[in-house]
Amino acid sequence: MKISNETKIGVLTTLSIVLLILGFNFLKGNKIFEHNRKIYALFKNVDGLETSDAVVIKGLPIGTVAEISAADPDLKEIRVTINLKKDVHIPKNSFAYISTGLISSATIVITRGDSQEYLSDGDNLPTVEKSGLVAQVETNINPIVTRLNGTLASLDSLVEVVGSMFDPRAKNNFSSILNHLAASSASLQLMLNEESGSLAKSLGNVNSFTGNLAKNNDHVTHTLDNLDKVTTNLSNTKIQETVATINSTMSELKGVITKLNSSNGSLGLLMNDKKLYQNLEGTTRSLNTLLDDVRLHPKRYVNISVFGKKDKSGPLAAPLADSSLKSGTP
Repeated sequence: MKISNETKIGVLTTLSIVLLILGFNFLKGNKIFEHNRKIYALFKNVDGLETSDAVVIKGLPIGTVAEISAADPDLKEIRVTINLKKDVHIPKNSFAYISTGLISSATIVITRGDSQEYLSDGDNLPTVEKSGLVAQVETNINPIVTRLNGTLASLDSLVEVVGSMFDPRAKNNFSSILNHLAASSASLQLMLNEESGSLAKSLGNVNSFTGNLAKNNDHVTHTLDNLDKVTTNLSNTKIQETVATINSTMSELKGVITKLNSSNGSLGLLMNDKKLYQNLEGTTRSLNTLLDDVRLHPKRYVNISVFGKKDKSGPLAAPLADSSLKSGTP
């Protein structure tokens, strides 16, 4: 059977369309041959949200926006169909909001609740309205722009009034003053220059000092703790009692020295009386003489021999010289 060219072209066209649809869904991240769960969320405003935008929980993508449609003819609410790609349990008391950025696309963020019941296929997810980053910036900038416009209008009126009050010569003087002010502001700007300004260098030194102080904060704290411990120990020490004890000891020592210098006590007499010293010296000399005589003539003092000869030599009149004592001669 011969197939006509028209049939071949039709088959190829159909296959191309099917492949195009499948490839488009594949690029969007949809699983073609797998059924995904779908849940729905109702928002009052979906600015910036588009199909295929991500749906995340704690930063983890769990699905995509499959469809955005009107929930009612008055557009009071807009239904967003969420295609869940991951098998995750979403508690029923969870809620979702749309997060928008300046550069990135919008994202539906789901905050999980603590319920033990989970959303099923086709359930509705509660939502809350949170202003995106762009809306917050616009909200903060709009009052500033309004005030700035009013300030510029007031300044314009002031310039017109001032201009009408001066004659041409005064206007020239006023312009000269403004030129001087401009020159002064230029000089001030040069002084405040980030690279060469003196003030900037001073601020840099201050920043360097504070940085070093911050780096050594632990050391400073440790030093202060040690100083506090030392002062605490000093305060706990009985310094006054110690000083009183030292003073008492010095007083007693002073009294002892005074008694030694006086002639009332034995030590004082021994130290100050020359005659007593001479008597002690004579007594010591006589004792030495007696000991030498006993050593040389023991029979004169102790006679235990019946037939021994009695020592008839006379007693010593003076102690022996050091040489005779060393040599041992009688």
